[in-house]
Amino acid sequence: MASYVHEYGGGAYYATDTDVWFCNAADQRIYRTTNHGPVPATPSTAVRYADMRPSTGGLWAVREHREDDRVINDLAWIPTSTGATRTVASGWDFYSFPRPSPDGRWLAWTCWNNPNMPWDGTTLYLAEILDNSGTLAEPVPIAGGPDESVFQPEWSPDNVLHFISDHSGWWNLYRWTGDHTEPVLQRDAELGVAQWEFGYSTYAFLDDAIAVLVQYGGTQTIELLRGGKTTTLDLPYTSIKPYLSGSGTTIAAIASSPQQAPRVVLIDAATGHHRPLTRTPATNPQPASLPEPFTFPTRDGGTAHGVYHHPRSVEGRPPLIVKAHPGPTANTPLRLDWHTRYFTSRGYAVAEIDYRGSTGYGRAYRQALHGRWGVLDAHDCADAAVHLAATGRTDPDRTVIWGASAGGYTALRALAITDTFTAAIAHCPVIDPATWRDAAPKFQAHHADALIGPWPDTATIYQQRSLLHHPGHITRPVLILHGQDDPITPPDQSRALADVLGSRARLLTFPGEGHVLRSPNSIKQALAVEEDFLTNPPT
Repeated sequence: MASYVHEYGGGAYYATDTDVWFCNAADQRIYRTTNHGPVPATPSTAVRYADMRPSTGGLWAVREHREDDRVINDLAWIPTSTGATRTVASGWDFYSFPRPSPDGRWLAWTCWNNPNMPWDGTTLYLAEILDNSGTLAEPVPIAGGPDESVFQPEWSPDNVLHFISDHSGWWNLYRWTGDHTEPVLQRDAELGVAQWEFGYSTYAFLDDAIAVLVQYGGTQTIELLRGGKTTTLDLPYTSIKPYLSGSGTTIAAIASSPQQAPRVVLIDAATGHHRPLTRTPATNPQPASLPEPFTFPTRDGGTAHGVYHHPRSVEGRPPLIVKAHPGPTANTPLRLDWHTRYFTSRGYAVAEIDYRGSTGYGRAYRQALHGRWGVLDAHDCADAAVHLAATGRTDPDRTVIWGASAGGYTALRALAITDTFTAAIAHCPVIDPATWRDAAPKFQAHHADALIGPWPDTATIYQQRSLLHHPGHITRPVLILHGQDDPITPPDQSRALADVLGSRARLLTFPGEGHVLRSPNSIKQALAVEEDFLTNPPT
């Protein structure tokens, strides 16, 4: 069960009281469960679906198909009786969150155009559903635009449309009254997340409250909104994935903390009692101490954020691994990370950096990386390492930077434009932003337009920030690990950089692996190679 819309997928199933609708990974068709097993609900064609929601007479879904060399995204209506899909909204580059009202009268959705990403600017539309054949009246935009990110439109049980918007500078909760928007819950905190996948949900309706996922930096809590007042649930979790759901007085969540791996939990909103539904691994060693969020000054007079993990045991100042998260629009959650735990148990300190561009700190912080990708993020990671060394926590002569995906680009750029790090480790990295832009899936094809500049007007800047065009700037050892079937960042770029760097680089590719290593054997091999590289780097 998986959707491959936008390549990143998500929103691959939806359960009702009587049915489960799901996207089958093998053929990308939507199936519906019955007493006799799954039955296909869509034709056998080369079409992808995601984010489906049932309504009277059929199903609403995001659809992706190809015409010649173009990737087309739209909203589709799928009649339950025939499965003959048809387009109900088109013309925008991307669609998400098709949400019918409980009374079946209205459909809401979000959409956006290149070069925006959904966390930059989206538009919320509302259209009347005219009949049970999926016919819509003329849609009306009610919120959002190119400079406002709208996230997760959702209907309350009494047919009031709610949504999250960063109009205030933070992703906060609003509702549509029928002729205007009014705030429901406002905080200097993020109540939404960057929409990398379909199916995200950061708030859910209960019998007498709204459960809301509230993020302050890397820490997340659940607040209950009742009668205009909020209470924070007392839970032992600091990281909650954006898949919140609710029914009656029960909240379902995937939650974790630095002491425990993610687990599915049920939370009673009335009592605060929480019960795990899934088991965590039997081997779960406790950290030497809890990770510490910290702030640090940047070289341009700003402030950035990170999380420091103490080594289990070490004499004197420990060696440091600085980790650049695989954003650039992401953040470092306060949860158990087995890769970090592996290295802290071997005497390394680890600092995970929420460089500028990260989520959790408002729209201005999130957009601070625009035009400065490969510079500001690299400098922030270096400044974090300098700060930790200056405060006596780490050894400046044994400091390595690690990153995956866009974080791999940050790691390699930090090695190229600063003298802070002794080596770099990069998983499935972006190497050359211009060729990555051409090879990236449609969803990310224009991501670099904001991060570096519009193409081709800023082609010289792309060349300046390319690791392939300036390999001589990398004078210290590099380890690159890359899945051979990566559809997001081409492994050929890693091979090209390794060839140019020669003896300074080690390259390991993994057959059958994509953008993230999945198989236990690959993960085990990668850890062994990383540890050997840290102990015996090439010269």
